[in-house]
Amino acid sequence: MRLLRVVIMCWMDTRTRNRRGYFDHRRRQHQCTQQTNTTTTADLAKETRQGNFSNMASSWCYKKMSPIISVFLCFLLVASSNICPVFSSETRSGHATNQTFRPQEELQKLKIIRERLDKINKPAVKSIQSPDGDLIDCVLSHLQPAFDHPQLKGQKPLEPPERPKGHDPSSMVTENFQSWGLSGESCPEGTVPIRRTTEQDMLRASSVRRFGRKLRRHVRRDTNSNGHEHAVGYVTGDQYYGAKASINVWAPRVSNQYEFSLSQMWVISGSFGDDLNTIEAGWQVSPELYGDNYPRFFTYWTTDAYQATGCYNLLCSGFVQTNSRIAIGAAISPTSSYSGGQFDISLLVWKDPKHGNWWLEFGNGVLVGYWPSFLFTHLRDHASMVQFGGEIVNSRPSGFHTSTQMGSGHFAGEGFGKASYFRNLQVVDWDNNLIPLSNLRVLADHPNCYDIQGGINRVWGNYFYYGGPGRNVRCP
Repeated sequence: MRLLRVVIMCWMDTRTRNRRGYFDHRRRQHQCTQQTNTTTTADLAKETRQGNFSNMASSWCYKKMSPIISVFLCFLLVASSNICPVFSSETRSGHATNQTFRPQEELQKLKIIRERLDKINKPAVKSIQSPDGDLIDCVLSHLQPAFDHPQLKGQKPLEPPERPKGHDPSSMVTENFQSWGLSGESCPEGTVPIRRTTEQDMLRASSVRRFGRKLRRHVRRDTNSNGHEHAVGYVTGDQYYGAKASINVWAPRVSNQYEFSLSQMWVISGSFGDDLNTIEAGWQVSPELYGDNYPRFFTYWTTDAYQATGCYNLLCSGFVQTNSRIAIGAAISPTSSYSGGQFDISLLVWKDPKHGNWWLEFGNGVLVGYWPSFLFTHLRDHASMVQFGGEIVNSRPSGFHTSTQMGSGHFAGEGFGKASYFRNLQVVDWDNNLIPLSNLRVLADHPNCYDIQGGINRVWGNYFYYGGPGRNVRCP
């Protein structure tokens, strides 16, 4: 359900009503008059040792008053008024409607948001302002969200595992792929960079309780489900211990806040029922999750078909980050341009033969971290399917197919420089060897809206072009 922007109009008397005194917590900004934060790194380290994390978090003064505080002030006014009808200024159809105002339910929602933010945002030894508006917190690695998990409490990140045979990251040059790194700042060794989650992020969510999670749906790509449409290449029928691909990065147009466009790979096991296990990584444009239209590096996992387990990025305990250079959920830069420069990122997911954990490498040989094997059921052993490709959400605005783009927004037939691609598709076998695909199949469930064309050559190995514009004369 779309989050409604609520305007509280309280009639105290005729004079007040004539002035139309109202409060809109999404529009009005209140200046904070507290003094500038002067907490030093030494102070933070001291409080970290003493365990005063909540004090540290609450001591930071935002330049503007918290939306939660402004809403709470509205609730106080409501409580002091005998009559206070509530008008919703937005609905799905765009028409204002009267609704019964339930302050206790709203207060409970705001309490949930505050508790969740306190759990997600950990004390930082340093914070970096990204040019795109993000705030990146440098968090001590043993304090990251993963270590809230009961089976990880008191532990520290593992040492790097043996990489698959046939993969040589030592010959690769490390590059900066993310916007926040353009500031010239970096996180110190021993910390991990984490995009700070804000109240605005949670207020945008269609469900506060499911913030950071995908909607429950099936992964099988032979039919459309819940408005999700795909153009994918996949392999099945064997045991897989990892996958690798280079993914062309674009900034596709997304039509509204409640849709997204992504390009990723899925490592999958289970029966495609309630026991479905997936590990996912790629880039996505999601205005609801991030509040903008930048392509962002993301991860996801689930062990019960997107029901109660798993999340995006580091929004729950699970994925353990091990490096100080890549921020999961941060924007990728540069991106590709039509008939211009092309940019892609390399992703590798594989199962460590020694400990059984699933590791992730991003870009040119940079280890991001790992999903502990105990998170999963079927993926504790191996994957039974690997998929690569694009996915969008079609909410059918105004009754027509969405114009949200997939990939570059152009069909596969336009080829290099115009259509988006996946190249050098590989899988990891039982003996930790990185090998080419032998039976790649391609599928587009709405080919008049988004299509896919596969191929193979000596330079790109297995590859495919995919994507499309969405709504067009053949896709009404």
